[in-house]
Amino acid sequence: MPSSAGPSIGTITEGGRVTQVGEGQDADETTPSVMIFGAPTAGEILAERYELVEHINNDSAGRLVWRGVDVVLRRPVAVVMRYPGGGSATEMLQAAVAASRVIHPNLVGVYDAIDEADRAYVVREWVDGQSLRELVATGPFDATRATAVGSSVASALAAVHATGMVHGNVHPGTVMISDDGRVVLADARTDGADSQESDVRAVGGVLYFAMTGYWPHTEAPLRGATAGHGRAAIPDAVRDANGAVAAPRQVRAGVPAYLDDLTMDLIDGGIAPPSSDVLAAELARLDVPDDDYLDNTGPLRFAGETGEEPSPLAAAGGRKVALGIAGLLAVALVGLLIGITTLGDDDPQTNPVAAPSSSAPVTDEPAAPAIRDLKISGARIIDPDSSNRSEVRDAEKVFDGDRDEGWSTETYNRSNFGNLKRGMGVWVDLGGEHTVKSVQVNLSDTGASAELLTGTIDAPSTGAGDDQVLTAYQKGRIGQPFETHDGTTMTFDGFDADKKYRYLLFWITELPPNGGGFKVGVQEISVKGS
Repeated sequence: MPSSAGPSIGTITEGGRVTQVGEGQDADETTPSVMIFGAPTAGEILAERYELVEHINNDSAGRLVWRGVDVVLRRPVAVVMRYPGGGSATEMLQAAVAASRVIHPNLVGVYDAIDEADRAYVVREWVDGQSLRELVATGPFDATRATAVGSSVASALAAVHATGMVHGNVHPGTVMISDDGRVVLADARTDGADSQESDVRAVGGVLYFAMTGYWPHTEAPLRGATAGHGRAAIPDAVRDANGAVAAPRQVRAGVPAYLDDLTMDLIDGGIAPPSSDVLAAELARLDVPDDDYLDNTGPLRFAGETGEEPSPLAAAGGRKVALGIAGLLAVALVGLLIGITTLGDDDPQTNPVAAPSSSAPVTDEPAAPAIRDLKISGARIIDPDSSNRSEVRDAEKVFDGDRDEGWSTETYNRSNFGNLKRGMGVWVDLGGEHTVKSVQVNLSDTGASAELLTGTIDAPSTGAGDDQVLTAYQKGRIGQPFETHDGTTMTFDGFDADKKYRYLLFWITELPPNGGGFKVGVQEISVKGS
């Protein structure tokens, strides 16, 4: 049951080599060696597809972790094995199936979940990187880096929560940072012990840990971990005589006030946290490369140089920033009514509204443009490896607003375009340069693999021109590719906020099964930006 979502497996470092140990949990020194029926061996091929290459480790929950290769798609994978038939194996497989339904760049990539007669295993994306816990062990993160990690985790949770599911296992051991800087969340649980609210509060714990190296929640951050014992343990936060957690700024100098307030609000059980999508949007606002753009002396807001409006979570100022949607709307409505009253009263003596304070300077700079649906002015099919141009028709149907009609490939006898082509794609023109927030592609069938590329050239619609476009655009990948995608919608959101885009290329590399062969249709492409 192939699927994809983002990296999963935890890591440990042995002799300078980064290795993965599965489920986001590092092996405890006391973890016993585990043997299962039909013990795996190097060179063995599972499910006629996954070749076992190297036994990496046994994780703290007793799973055997192997590095492997998908011999069909020729990509590295991680294989996590358990005893079959038991409750733990069932929970692992159920969690993998649930995770595979949510596709997001900051979530683990789950490719397969198999329960055989003598073994049960999950096949996942292989990730070279380290867990947040391991990285912070060498020193806490600065505010910018901690915010970037929190933003990625919140974004992943927003995708999970949008489906009605709960992750239930957010902590520094399940937050992975790959060697190329990608932040991914691993090891979702399906036991129903947690809620979406607890997921959001755990983001506060991740922020706290990233900035201090301590865990602020009272529950153990890793199942089976005991504070101070084994690699899985995470130091508990400093607390006063009443058990109250010390604020990050009290633990470590240099933590900005706005991030200190937000973190403490998230872990405060007496304050209702925002939803994960609201938190993700807020942290994305703060995820800027230069802390000089932030005014840390008062309520959370960007300084005048950026032209940004104050954060909705900080509209009320002070520490109580997690107001929830209803509270935010109420504040906005009150502000609107006050503004109308001010405009209608020319007598300053009878106007009860106080003048703006010096801590919130008024700026004449315009607010940032609102995100909207961008108009696609043109499209064409890119087919660089075929002399027969029969498949380059109907490109206009991918942006006509009708998902019932679209462009489709022909039927091939293999998923890799019959081994005849590198792939095919849809090139779109936005008619001018725009800031792009995301691109959504709706497909006719599940199981396709594709990526989004960008470039600046518009070559003729010929085989040679298409090859020129593909060669140039492959240097501009947006986000992560979707491999063996088990949904019919792909969303790409890895755009640079400081860049302008005009030309985009949705490039298909693997076709899903369809009838007696392999083909896919692109029903609709939509672009959001400003």
